[in-house]
Amino acid sequence: MLSSNVFTVTTGALLLGAATASPTLIQHGKREDIPVGTIITSCNVEGVIALTFDDGPFAYTDQVLDHLAEAGMKATFFINGDNWASIYDYQSTVNRMISDGHQVASHTMTHPDLTKLSRSGVEQEMTQLEEAMLNVIGKFSTYMRHPFFSSNEQSLSVMGSLGYKVVHSSIDTKDWEHNTPETNDQSVEIFRNSLDEGGSIALMHDVHATTAQNLVPAVIEIVQERGLNAVTVGECLGDPEENWYRTSRE
Repeated sequence: MLSSNVFTVTTGALLLGAATASPTLIQHGKREDIPVGTIITSCNVEGVIALTFDDGPFAYTDQVLDHLAEAGMKATFFINGDNWASIYDYQSTVNRMISDGHQVASHTMTHPDLTKLSRSGVEQEMTQLEEAMLNVIGKFSTYMRHPFFSSNEQSLSVMGSLGYKVVHSSIDTKDWEHNTPETNDQSVEIFRNSLDEGGSIALMHDVHATTAQNLVPAVIEIVQERGLNAVTVGECLGDPEENWYRTSRE
Protein backbone atom coordinates (compact mmCIF):
# COMPACT_ATOMS: atom_id res chain seq x y z
CA MET A 1 0.00 0.00 0.00
CA LEU A 2 1.34 3.42 -0.94
CA SER A 3 2.21 5.96 1.70
CA SER A 4 -0.01 9.02 1.86
CA ASN A 5 3.14 11.11 1.42
CA VAL A 6 2.71 11.57 -2.33
CA PHE A 7 4.05 14.52 -4.29
CA THR A 8 2.58 15.42 -7.68
CA VAL A 9 4.92 18.09 -9.00
CA THR A 10 2.24 20.02 -10.83
CA THR A 11 0.41 20.58 -7.56
CA GLY A 12 3.41 20.26 -5.29
CA ALA A 13 2.82 23.34 -3.20
CA LEU A 14 -0.57 22.07 -2.09
CA LEU A 15 0.49 18.49 -1.47
CA LEU A 16 3.66 19.34 0.37
CA GLY A 17 1.64 21.23 2.92
CA ALA A 18 -0.39 18.11 3.63
CA ALA A 19 2.50 15.64 3.60
CA THR A 20 3.10 13.52 6.66
CA ALA A 21 6.83 14.21 6.63
CA SER A 22 8.71 17.35 5.71
CA PRO A 23 10.67 16.74 2.50
CA THR A 24 14.26 17.78 2.02
CA LEU A 25 14.83 19.90 -1.08
CA ILE A 26 17.57 19.39 -3.62
CA GLN A 27 20.14 22.15 -3.11
CA HIS A 28 22.39 21.70 -6.15
CA GLY A 29 22.14 22.32 -9.86
CA LYS A 30 19.73 24.76 -11.45
CA ARG A 31 16.53 23.62 -9.77
CA GLU A 32 15.83 23.54 -6.05
CA ASP A 33 12.17 22.57 -5.69
CA ILE A 34 12.27 18.81 -6.32
CA PRO A 35 11.95 17.09 -2.94
CA VAL A 36 13.72 13.96 -1.82
CA GLY A 37 12.06 11.32 0.33
CA THR A 38 8.61 12.23 -1.04
CA ILE A 39 6.70 10.31 -3.71
CA ILE A 40 6.41 11.98 -7.11
CA THR A 41 3.82 10.63 -9.57
CA SER A 42 3.52 13.16 -12.40
CA CYS A 43 5.56 15.42 -14.65
CA ASN A 44 5.52 19.20 -14.40
CA VAL A 45 6.53 19.87 -18.00
CA GLU A 46 3.72 20.18 -20.54
CA GLY A 47 3.49 18.01 -23.63
CA VAL A 48 5.73 15.21 -22.41
CA ILE A 49 5.43 11.60 -21.32
CA ALA A 50 7.98 9.77 -19.18
CA LEU A 51 8.19 6.12 -20.18
CA THR A 52 9.78 4.11 -17.38
CA PHE A 53 10.85 0.49 -17.11
CA ASP A 54 11.42 -1.55 -13.94
CA ASP A 55 13.23 -4.74 -12.92
CA GLY A 56 15.93 -5.00 -15.59
CA PRO A 57 18.39 -5.34 -17.01
CA PHE A 58 17.34 -8.61 -18.62
CA ALA A 59 17.23 -10.48 -21.91
CA TYR A 60 14.58 -8.22 -23.47
CA THR A 61 16.00 -4.86 -22.44
CA ASP A 62 18.00 -4.39 -25.62
CA GLN A 63 14.84 -4.93 -27.68
CA VAL A 64 13.20 -2.11 -25.75
CA LEU A 65 16.26 0.06 -26.38
CA ASP A 66 16.07 -0.76 -30.09
CA HIS A 67 12.43 0.37 -30.29
CA LEU A 68 13.18 3.59 -28.42
CA ALA A 69 16.19 4.35 -30.61
CA GLU A 70 14.20 3.82 -33.79
CA ALA A 71 11.49 6.18 -32.52
CA GLY A 72 13.95 8.76 -31.19
CA MET A 73 12.44 8.53 -27.72
CA LYS A 74 14.07 8.69 -24.29
CA ALA A 75 13.07 6.72 -21.21
CA THR A 76 14.10 5.95 -17.64
CA PHE A 77 15.20 2.51 -16.50
CA PHE A 78 14.78 1.72 -12.80
CA ILE A 79 17.26 -1.11 -12.52
CA ASN A 80 18.07 -3.77 -9.95
CA GLY A 81 21.47 -5.17 -9.16
CA ASP A 82 20.39 -8.78 -8.74
CA ASN A 83 16.76 -9.53 -9.58
CA TRP A 84 15.86 -11.21 -12.89
CA ALA A 85 19.57 -11.13 -13.65
CA SER A 86 22.79 -9.67 -12.31
CA ILE A 87 23.69 -6.18 -13.43
CA TYR A 88 27.21 -7.52 -14.03
CA ASP A 89 25.89 -9.89 -16.70
CA TYR A 90 24.33 -6.96 -18.58
CA GLN A 91 26.98 -4.28 -18.21
CA SER A 92 26.91 -3.48 -21.93
CA THR A 93 23.13 -3.04 -21.81
CA VAL A 94 23.27 -0.65 -18.87
CA ASN A 95 26.05 1.32 -20.51
CA ARG A 96 23.96 1.44 -23.68
CA MET A 97 21.13 3.01 -21.68
CA ILE A 98 23.50 5.85 -20.82
CA SER A 99 25.04 6.19 -24.29
CA ASP A 100 21.57 6.22 -25.91
CA GLY A 101 20.61 9.17 -23.70
CA HIS A 102 18.30 7.41 -21.29
CA GLN A 103 18.22 7.87 -17.52
CA VAL A 104 19.26 5.04 -15.22
CA ALA A 105 17.73 5.02 -11.74
CA SER A 106 17.59 2.78 -8.68
CA HIS A 107 15.01 0.07 -8.04
CA THR A 108 17.07 -1.38 -5.14
CA MET A 109 19.65 -4.15 -5.23
CA THR A 110 17.41 -7.24 -4.96
CA HIS A 111 13.82 -5.94 -5.32
CA PRO A 112 12.48 -6.59 -1.80
CA ASP A 113 9.42 -5.01 -0.20
CA LEU A 114 11.20 -2.20 1.63
CA THR A 115 8.40 -1.91 4.19
CA LYS A 116 9.37 -5.33 5.53
CA LEU A 117 13.01 -4.41 6.17
CA SER A 118 14.76 -2.68 9.04
CA ARG A 119 16.11 0.81 8.47
CA SER A 120 19.60 -0.59 7.97
CA GLY A 121 18.19 -3.17 5.57
CA VAL A 122 16.61 -0.44 3.45
CA GLU A 123 19.86 1.51 3.46
CA GLN A 124 21.80 -1.58 2.43
CA GLU A 125 19.49 -2.23 -0.52
CA MET A 126 20.21 1.26 -1.79
CA THR A 127 23.93 1.49 -1.10
CA GLN A 128 24.69 -1.96 -2.52
CA LEU A 129 23.16 -0.90 -5.83
CA GLU A 130 25.05 2.38 -5.65
CA GLU A 131 28.29 0.41 -5.48
CA ALA A 132 27.23 -1.81 -8.38
CA MET A 133 26.27 1.19 -10.51
CA LEU A 134 29.59 2.83 -9.74
CA ASN A 135 31.34 -0.31 -10.92
CA VAL A 136 29.31 -0.51 -14.14
CA ILE A 137 28.69 3.09 -15.24
CA GLY A 138 30.93 5.09 -12.92
CA LYS A 139 28.10 6.88 -11.11
CA PHE A 140 24.88 6.17 -9.23
CA SER A 141 21.43 7.66 -9.42
CA THR A 142 19.68 10.27 -7.29
CA TYR A 143 16.33 8.82 -8.40
CA MET A 144 14.63 5.65 -7.14
CA ARG A 145 11.37 3.71 -7.22
CA HIS A 146 10.10 1.38 -4.50
CA PRO A 147 9.60 -2.23 -5.57
CA PHE A 148 5.86 -2.96 -5.72
CA PHE A 149 5.29 0.79 -5.06
CA SER A 150 5.44 -0.32 -1.42
CA SER A 151 6.60 2.49 0.84
CA ASN A 152 6.19 3.64 4.41
CA GLU A 153 7.43 6.43 6.66
CA GLN A 154 10.69 4.62 7.39
CA SER A 155 11.57 3.87 3.76
CA LEU A 156 10.80 7.44 2.71
CA SER A 157 12.88 8.74 5.60
CA VAL A 158 15.82 6.65 4.40
CA MET A 159 15.38 7.97 0.87
CA GLY A 160 15.39 11.49 2.23
CA SER A 161 18.56 10.92 4.23
CA LEU A 162 20.28 9.34 1.22
CA GLY A 163 19.14 12.13 -1.08
CA TYR A 164 16.81 10.17 -3.36
CA LYS A 165 13.98 11.61 -5.43
CA VAL A 166 11.24 8.97 -5.23
CA VAL A 167 9.32 8.44 -8.47
CA HIS A 168 6.30 6.16 -8.73
CA SER A 169 3.81 6.61 -11.60
CA SER A 170 0.44 7.89 -12.75
CA ILE A 171 0.13 5.21 -15.46
CA ASP A 172 0.53 1.58 -14.40
CA THR A 173 0.20 -0.60 -17.49
CA LYS A 174 0.00 -3.80 -15.40
CA ASP A 175 2.18 -5.44 -18.03
CA TRP A 176 3.47 -7.90 -15.44
CA GLU A 177 -0.10 -9.23 -15.25
CA HIS A 178 -0.99 -8.96 -18.95
CA ASN A 179 2.25 -10.55 -20.11
CA THR A 180 1.04 -12.72 -22.99
CA PRO A 181 0.26 -11.76 -26.60
CA GLU A 182 -3.38 -12.60 -25.89
CA THR A 183 -3.64 -10.19 -22.95
CA ASN A 184 -1.23 -7.46 -24.05
CA ASP A 185 -4.06 -5.33 -25.48
CA GLN A 186 -5.32 -4.80 -21.92
CA SER A 187 -2.07 -3.04 -21.02
CA VAL A 188 -2.28 -0.98 -24.21
CA GLU A 189 -5.78 0.17 -23.26
CA ILE A 190 -4.69 0.98 -19.71
CA PHE A 191 -1.94 3.17 -21.15
CA ARG A 192 -4.30 4.90 -23.57
CA ASN A 193 -7.02 5.50 -20.98
CA SER A 194 -4.56 6.70 -18.34
CA LEU A 195 -3.18 9.23 -20.82
CA ASP A 196 -6.74 10.46 -21.34
CA GLU A 197 -7.00 10.91 -17.57
CA GLY A 198 -3.85 13.04 -17.45
CA GLY A 199 -1.22 10.45 -16.58
CA SER A 200 2.33 11.39 -17.48
CA ILE A 201 4.73 8.89 -15.87
CA ALA A 202 4.17 5.38 -17.25
CA LEU A 203 5.32 2.12 -15.67
CA MET A 204 6.35 -0.90 -17.74
CA HIS A 205 8.75 -3.79 -17.19
CA ASP A 206 11.54 -4.57 -19.64
CA VAL A 207 11.85 -8.12 -18.29
CA HIS A 208 8.80 -9.43 -20.17
CA ALA A 209 8.98 -10.54 -23.79
CA THR A 210 5.45 -9.28 -24.48
CA THR A 211 6.35 -5.83 -23.19
CA ALA A 212 9.40 -5.61 -25.44
CA GLN A 213 7.77 -7.13 -28.50
CA ASN A 214 4.17 -5.91 -28.30
CA LEU A 215 3.49 -3.29 -25.65
CA VAL A 216 6.39 -0.92 -26.30
CA PRO A 217 5.69 -0.62 -30.06
CA ALA A 218 2.01 0.06 -29.30
CA VAL A 219 2.89 2.65 -26.65
CA ILE A 220 5.30 4.38 -29.03
CA GLU A 221 2.57 4.58 -31.67
CA ILE A 222 0.12 6.13 -29.19
CA VAL A 223 2.71 8.65 -28.00
CA GLN A 224 3.39 9.64 -31.60
CA GLU A 225 -0.32 9.93 -32.37
CA ARG A 226 -0.77 12.24 -29.38
CA GLY A 227 2.16 14.41 -30.41
CA LEU A 228 3.85 13.91 -27.05
CA ASN A 229 7.58 14.11 -26.45
CA ALA A 230 8.92 11.00 -24.69
CA VAL A 231 11.58 12.13 -22.22
CA THR A 232 13.40 10.94 -19.12
CA VAL A 233 11.89 11.40 -15.68
CA GLY A 234 14.49 14.03 -14.89
CA GLU A 235 13.52 15.98 -18.00
CA CYS A 236 9.81 15.66 -17.29
CA LEU A 237 10.43 17.22 -13.88
CA GLY A 238 12.59 19.99 -15.29
CA ASP A 239 15.59 18.65 -13.38
CA PRO A 240 18.95 19.27 -15.13
CA GLU A 241 20.92 16.15 -16.01
CA GLU A 242 23.73 17.21 -13.68
CA ASN A 243 21.35 16.41 -10.80
CA TRP A 244 20.52 12.86 -11.88
CA TYR A 245 23.67 11.15 -10.62
CA ARG A 246 26.44 11.25 -8.04
CA THR A 247 29.88 9.70 -8.02
CA SER A 248 30.29 9.55 -4.23
CA ARG A 249 28.45 10.22 -0.97
CA GLU A 250 30.88 12.96 0.04
